[in-house]
Formats: sequence, C-alpha cells, structure tokens
Amino acid sequence: MIQHLLKDGILAICCSLMVACDMIDYHPYDTKIDGVHNINQQNCERIKQQCANRSSIKFAVISDTQRWYDETKDVVSSINNRTDIDFVIHCGDISDFGVTKEFTLQRDILQKLRIPYVVILGNHDCLGTGGDTFRYIFGNPNFTFDAGKTHFVCLNTNAFEYDYSTAIPDFTFIRDDQSCISPHITNTIVAMHAMPHSDQFNNNVADVFEYEISKYPQLLFCLCGHGHHRTVNDIFGDGMNYFECGSAKTREYLIFTIKGGNYDYEVVRY
Repeated sequence: MIQHLLKDGILAICCSLMVACDMIDYHPYDTKIDGVHNINQQNCERIKQQCANRSSIKFAVISDTQRWYDETKDVVSSINNRTDIDFVIHCGDISDFGVTKEFTLQRDILQKLRIPYVVILGNHDCLGTGGDTFRYIFGNPNFTFDAGKTHFVCLNTNAFEYDYSTAIPDFTFIRDDQSCISPHITNTIVAMHAMPHSDQFNNNVADVFEYEISKYPQLLFCLCGHGHHRTVNDIFGDGMNYFECGSAKTREYLIFTIKGGNYDYEVVRY
C-alpha cells in the first residue's frame, strides 16, 4: 500500500513538472533558437533587388542597441515613419553578454522594420556562445552586398575577442571579394564594429587594413560603432572618414544618401 502511494506521488510530481515545463528557463547560452534566421543573406538579396540599377540610394545606420530595448523599439518606429530609406545597417553589439535571449529579443524588434536590415558582429556579440548564435540568426561575420552601384563590405574586426588567434580582419576574404566585384560597381563602403586604433582592432595590421580596403572601387567612407558616441575620424590622415554611430542610448542614428560618386549624411534624433 505504501509503495503504491509513493509511486503515485512521484508520478504526480513528474506530471506536474511536465505540465509546467514552460516555467523552466533554458541555459542563457543555449543555442537552440526558434524563429527567423540567416537574416543577413536574405536581406542582402532583398536590398540588391530593390536597389538594382540605381545610382542614388539612402540608408540608415544604427549601432550598439545592447540592453536598450525601448530605444531600439523607438528607432525602429522612427525609421518606419519615413518613406525615403532603402535599408538599415546595424554596426554591431546587438547583445550585451552574448546571451541567446538578448539576440532573439533584439532580432524580434528589428524584424518589425518595414525595410531590409543587416547586422554586423560586435565584440559583445562574441561573448559566451554569442558567435554561434550570431552565425545562426544573422550569418557569416564577413559578408558583402550590392545596393545599386555601391558595394558594401561588412567585416568582423573584433580581433581582441578572439585573442588574435584568428585572422581578423580577414584579408583573404577582402582580397577574394575584390577579385569578383561586379563591373557595374562604381563605389564602395566598408562597415565594421570596431575601427582601426580602437581597443578591439588588431592594430598590428591597421595600416595594412587601410591599404587593402583602399583597393576597392572608389572607397567613399567607412562605418563603425563600438565607441557609443557619434564621431567622424580621418584616422590615417588620408581623407578617408570613419563615421562612428552612437549607441541606442544616445537616441540618434545616421542617414546617408549616395548620389553617383558623392554622398551626404544627416543625424536623426528620436
């Protein structure tokens, strides 16, 4: 009799745990991810199709949305309220600690954008299993796409997070990309998270990096985040500007307009 009661009690406990299984949190670095993924590749194709054969494009730049979820929702609303922007570039640090839930929460906010967007790998995104999560949700940390006659090169520059054990920036990727650029391309923009001479960049190769990216067709400027404040830097004194976008905490973003071989930009506060 007692044995039957014990067995019935254990069974009841097990059943209650199964019913309430949604109350049990997964490990924060669990890489079992639901929802849309491989976003960058899909959106790169959308951008290419939507901007085909155009010499004039307009795009927004945001960065470092980590931990600022309300501000991220607000920037999405601000961009959606405009009708003149073709796509959005996020310059990295979508997460703060590389936690899977951070990635999915931010992804679900950005998915409400009415235009395509791409996300670059940030140094905080590399923490824990963040690198694997980023690859699943967004894709390869090094990628390119064309928007009209402008070629966009998006690079992983977070060398410090890899203890300099991996080729970051990946010069092989850059050189291979340069060898197969479409002949209709007239301009190039290089985007990254951490700019040369920052704490994350492998500054042993900073000059080599500048030399290599200068080989692209008419490099117009470079984009980055990481510093959390808007700045414009001619790092190497060669006239090539690095535009650093502030974090979501600053409640502002950048909009660039490319017309032929010229560009201008504006700061939008929301």
